[in-house]
Amino acid sequence: MRVVLQRVSRGAVTVGGDVVGAIHSGLLLLVGFASTDGESEIAWMAEKVVGLRVFRDDSGLMNRSIAESGGAVLVVSQFTLYGDARKGRRPSFIDAARPEIAIPLYDRFIEALRATGIRVATGVFGADMQVELVNDGPVTLILEKSKGVDSPPVKP
Repeated sequence: MRVVLQRVSRGAVTVGGDVVGAIHSGLLLLVGFASTDGESEIAWMAEKVVGLRVFRDDSGLMNRSIAESGGAVLVVSQFTLYGDARKGRRPSFIDAARPEIAIPLYDRFIEALRATGIRVATGVFGADMQVELVNDGPVTLILEKSKGVDSPPVKP
C-alpha cells in the first residue's frame, strides 16, 4: 500500500463537473494498493496517517496530528502509484491491485480512518477525477507498507 500524503489548506475532487469530495485544512491522501495488500496494511496505514505529526503547534513546529489539528482527510484512489517506468516509455501497472481487490481495500481504508473520528471526504474509485489542492508548507510525504515490512509493534 502506498500513500502520497500532502498537508493542505484545502482540497477538492471533481467528477463530471460536480464536486464529490472537499475539505479545508487537513490531509489529501493519494492511495494505491498492491495485489498482496490486506487488512494489516490498511490498519497500519490508517494508524500512521492519523498519528503522524505534520501540523504546526503554537510554536510553529510540526507537533500535531490530524486529530489534534481538527482537520479532515480527503482520500483519492490512484492505482498509478504502482506504475513502474524503469523500462521503456510506457509504465507497467502489473503490481497495482486489480479493481476487484482494490475497491474493497479502498473502502476498508476509508472506514478505518472514519472509525478514528476524523472527518473523511473521498473521490470516486475508478472515475476520471480532477483533484485540486493547495499544498500547505509544502508538506508532502510518501508512506508505504508492504507485507512483512514496517509493521508496528504487536500490542498485547
